Amino acid sequence: MKDAKLSRKFQKKADSLIPLNSNFSLKDCISIKDFPKEDILFVLQKAKELEEMPKEKKALLLKGKTIASLFFEPSTRTRLSFETAVQELGGRVIGFQEAGVTSTKKGESFSDSIRVISNYCDLIVVRHPLSGTARRAAELSSKPVINAGDGSNQHPTQTLLDLYTIQKFLGRIDGLNIGFAGDLKYGRTVHSLAFALMHFNCNQFYISPESLKMPSHLIEEVKEKSSVRECSEIESCLPELDVLYVTRIQKERFSDETEYNRVKDSYIITKEFLEKNKAKKELKIMHPLPRVNEISTNVDGTEHAIYFQQTASGIPVREALLWILSEAKK
Repeated sequence: MKDAKLSRKFQKKADSLIPLNSNFSLKDCISIKDFPKEDILFVLQKAKELEEMPKEKKALLLKGKTIASLFFEPSTRTRLSFETAVQELGGRVIGFQEAGVTSTKKGESFSDSIRVISNYCDLIVVRHPLSGTARRAAELSSKPVINAGDGSNQHPTQTLLDLYTIQKFLGRIDGLNIGFAGDLKYGRTVHSLAFALMHFNCNQFYISPESLKMPSHLIEEVKEKSSVRECSEIESCLPELDVLYVTRIQKERFSDETEYNRVKDSYIITKEFLEKNKAKKELKIMHPLPRVNEISTNVDGTEHAIYFQQTASGIPVREALLWILSEAKK
């Protein structure tokens, strides 16, 4: 009796943190381009509240709910952080880590799989190697869908945790100088973050080899609301940057290994490189991980490096999304 009374007390308090008349506008999380600024800020606010919330309170927020975790493409950080988030909120996870163990191997279509699985759960998290599949899943599913990455297209939850990390370590997002370095052609994390920063009046610097430049259509769209400068050398803009967001050159996206070998070592950031090229003392370096050799381990111990803390931000941000969308009605 005492436990039931305590549980009701915690549930009442937890519910009060996200009023039922919330103005959050989305029923799914598919693309960061779908998010108005107000929804982005709402997720960041709830993530902060969840990070500070006692574990026993959080464990009631998804109590009795089942989350389907459908990873048609390998993942470590994203999958584990989603599953950890569900468990910390008291929910139950069903699903798979690779397509080879599902009925797709017998010929079942992606559409049929989504229709079937949406009958078994309250919310779907999906990652797929093909662009556009998350949007298709949302169209088919009767339950909210969260895109955990679709091909080279979008990775909205990574973007939200990136924004949360920037806000947490720099105290603001508005008006910052943010550089992107590495594979800007195939990098879905940089594509999503570039779009999100359009809401925050940031100056964006795109640093890449010629063959891995940010897609021109994306640049034109970003330019409508943000200042954009393209560079081939980090040195040319480093002293101006508040944030340097580095990505690895993605070998798996290349059909020609010779071309990969030609660009794979384009940027290698070391502690000495940052000192020599006058990086601001306050500069923060981010990376969605995994890294290969683009950031030396001798940067890890500097005040510039926040990429491991960035990874940790995935838990409260994904908890916030799961909580918010578990309340959505489609």
